[in-house]
Amino acid sequence: MSAPVIDPVRPAAPGAPTRRSGKAQRTTPARFDTALGWNDKPGVAWTLRVLLCLIALAVFAAPFLTIFSGAFTTNPSGSSLSFLPHESTLSNFTVAGERGIWDYLGNSLVIAGGGLLLQLVVCTLAAYALARHRFRGQALIMLLFMMTLMLPEEVIAIPLSLVLGDVPVVHLDLKGTVWGVILPLGAWGFSVMMLTEFMRDIPAEIEEAARLDGVGELRMLWQIILPLCRPALGVAGVLGFIMIWDQYLLPLIAAKDPTDYTVTVALSILRTDPEVGSGVVLAGAVIALVPSLIVYLLLQRSLVTGIAAGATKG
Repeated sequence: MSAPVIDPVRPAAPGAPTRRSGKAQRTTPARFDTALGWNDKPGVAWTLRVLLCLIALAVFAAPFLTIFSGAFTTNPSGSSLSFLPHESTLSNFTVAGERGIWDYLGNSLVIAGGGLLLQLVVCTLAAYALARHRFRGQALIMLLFMMTLMLPEEVIAIPLSLVLGDVPVVHLDLKGTVWGVILPLGAWGFSVMMLTEFMRDIPAEIEEAARLDGVGELRMLWQIILPLCRPALGVAGVLGFIMIWDQYLLPLIAAKDPTDYTVTVALSILRTDPEVGSGVVLAGAVIALVPSLIVYLLLQRSLVTGIAAGATKG
């Protein structure tokens, strides 16, 4: 019996077009493809999306452009603020510096840095205990953390002022020190709840395998749990810094002298100073805005990753 004859496969000519099925014609997304169906082909839908993006950009960017423009304008007026500075000058920043804005900025940086570090440590340890261990009163503790988010600052301002003036047990007066602002910010219910939910989704098999190798609690947290929680830590870092940086009432009640104020409180002082104009106030606002922008730009990838990771779980 003779072997069947098989026709050899002829390679296509270099310039000949290749045939592909309809499903395989486009294996890679276009440059502007998104989950919302964005594409690079002009049309009614494309024009509408561009228009909506421009409107959103104008709404969010207009205040920032106005602040920067007024800060570099000699005599800005509330009725004639524009996106571009007129009669550009740096005298507004000079006058703000003479009013002590840089000292207030230093106070804010110390408080924000120390408060954020303490907050991340405390919230991480609390979230690890609530997520990876079971004990009596666990639900009650989580409820107490949630209740702290429901209390406005004005309600606890007077009791907190009394506590800072005479800390129970140790009887220390923390007013006039950075610790009077840092310690009340050492725990934030939002970060505790977010990190707790993120840690609960870590597979238990990873922890069990590590314990079989003799890994202790601190090593488990530092080398196994925390690397898996980097997106959540990025979100907690960005939001925690902004929350601490925007504090107004706490630095006000914890201060004994105007030199203890933060930059947010200093802006209100500049606003009520009759010897300075609105340009100096806007210059102070720009100085207060820069650290928040820097932190956001440095951690924006972690923020987006953490939000996306939380949205895709379940």
